Amino acid sequence: MLVTVLFYLTVFIYGIIIGSFLNVCIYRLPLQENIVTTRSHCMKCGYQLRWYDLVPLFSYLLLGGRCRKCKEKISVQYPLIEALNGFLYVIVVAACGVSIEALLYCLLVSALIVLSVIDFRTYEIPVGINYFIAVLGVARVATDYTNWLQYLIGMICVSGFLLLVYWITKGRGIGGGDIKLMAASGLLLGWQLNILAFVLGCILGSVIHLIRMRFSEEGNVLALGPYLAVGIAISALWGTDLIGWYLSLYAL
Repeated sequence: MLVTVLFYLTVFIYGIIIGSFLNVCIYRLPLQENIVTTRSHCMKCGYQLRWYDLVPLFSYLLLGGRCRKCKEKISVQYPLIEALNGFLYVIVVAACGVSIEALLYCLLVSALIVLSVIDFRTYEIPVGINYFIAVLGVARVATDYTNWLQYLIGMICVSGFLLLVYWITKGRGIGGGDIKLMAASGLLLGWQLNILAFVLGCILGSVIHLIRMRFSEEGNVLALGPYLAVGIAISALWGTDLIGWYLSLYAL
């Protein structure tokens, strides 16, 4: 039991460390700022953060959620994203075990967090995030090359349909980022799981957005990326079981 707890604690720590970098991506990618060489700093006073200001979760708590120099309040987004990424890493490893698949899916959920927050705020999915997921897809095909055809079909089955919608509606019915996302995820998941991810994302998007429209001033424009991201994550981890359960309903 102790070994298991320590193992998952280690996974969580790795997750929150990566989560700290995700915050950098979320802030800088929409501004087209460098995410590697530019040092982290306070948004108000420009104070360059030291290593002890950047310890995931703990620095935020020790500083009381404020800048060490100017005392400006730091967004709660930072610890939330770090903790979320840590917990999701634990969930992925618990679902997939210690495997190449778990590594790919951990990186996937990190990418999905970044694109979800950015798309929710800007209605745009950074193309670099979609390329990153596509690279994960290439790695997945390389580790399961005997089934390469299902991944190739996965790359085009949903994205091809969305591209047709894009052409028919002249870009009003779906965003180009969503098309690229489903192409990249299809290369990683395969056609069956990718179709499931798309269906789940559409259902979640429709229901949740209608609720938001009913109880807030949310308009008709829908940022579909976050909902597709949830659908992709669910499908990656539990899609095979969900498909098996659904097909069992029609078994004779």
